[in-house]
Amino acid sequence: MRTRVGIVGGGPAGLLLARLLHRAGIDCMVLESRTREYVEQRQRAGMLEQGTVHALHEAGAAERLQAEGLVHQGIELRFDRERHHIDFPALTGGRTVTIYAQTEIVKDLVALQLADGPPLLFGAEALAVEKPEGEAPVVRFLHEGREQTLTCDWVAGCDGFHGVSRDAFPAGTGRSYAHDYPYSWLGILAEVPPSGDELIYARGEGGFALHSMRSPSVSRLYLQVPVDTDPDDWPDDRIWDELAARFAIDADWTLHRGPVTAKSVTPMRSYVHEPMRHGRLLLAGDAAHIVPPTGAKGLNLAVSDVRVLARALAEHYRTGSTQLLDRYSELCLQRVWQATRFSDDMTRMLHVQPDGDAFEHRMQLARLRRITASRHAAAELAANYSGLPLPV
Repeated sequence: MRTRVGIVGGGPAGLLLARLLHRAGIDCMVLESRTREYVEQRQRAGMLEQGTVHALHEAGAAERLQAEGLVHQGIELRFDRERHHIDFPALTGGRTVTIYAQTEIVKDLVALQLADGPPLLFGAEALAVEKPEGEAPVVRFLHEGREQTLTCDWVAGCDGFHGVSRDAFPAGTGRSYAHDYPYSWLGILAEVPPSGDELIYARGEGGFALHSMRSPSVSRLYLQVPVDTDPDDWPDDRIWDELAARFAIDADWTLHRGPVTAKSVTPMRSYVHEPMRHGRLLLAGDAAHIVPPTGAKGLNLAVSDVRVLARALAEHYRTGSTQLLDRYSELCLQRVWQATRFSDDMTRMLHVQPDGDAFEHRMQLARLRRITASRHAAAELAANYSGLPLPV
């Protein structure tokens, strides 16, 4: 097989890249190791920066998003039994965020790809990316029980943290930076209308909690729990009781409870691999970086990577220039590190530290008070949360 751009991974990064390249008239092929059913049901992020919404419009993949996405004007911070609204449009010159589940984005992109896009192979397990330093890198993959090869001009590694693309970087050509946080998130999906109109970030005495939503009838909620927590140790009533305690305020507010339909534990980690390019192999999304979900940056960083990469490839095939491709890693990492910093700041400010003392507790409250008392500090949070501009 032969194509211009081989895309390893059929998650939102790979699918969006394929869509943008297709609209630019650039041949590509997507290899996804899982089945269509699996990738369309995989629960992931749901908060979209304004730039991510624009990217989906640019790709012609925003029809359902436009009809069903929930536009939010800000977030709510809770601590010391108080609530504080952070008004994004007032602080950022009009920017908002949108709630629309990653599963729905994937469904939309898969449908477009299968209807009129370039080839998308499900059940195509990438085994290795070979010869990335040469003029024609090769992706070796297994499909329908037979090993095959895809020869490309360029390979986009969009296959996540555990994929094979990053392994193609020879020893000594890259460096990784990682930090593991001493707590995890217990997340649930519940068939119950949200208990508020915005995301609620709460720092309770027992730890962090987040109230989010997937639709007007489905809520998504999270609790800070110890590392290696078993979800089975948390029956539904215990989860709801603990959420209610962490969200509690000295005002008239009630947490709506309902049937829990899904439950999982997510470790908290930061990871960045530098550079994001080796030869004709370019990494995007979780293949290159992971952030703790507190700042809602994972999906949005993947989309910003892909937008830069699509522009760079379009420029190359239009003009023959590799100038933007040569700067791909540099440009993406500027935004990646700022998002990593913001996510780390939010995480450390809102989570109760397992080994923290009274001083640490007071410092966290001081940081929260600074944001709620200072327009400058609130604007800094709003600008980062709603999305920093692309570097190109």
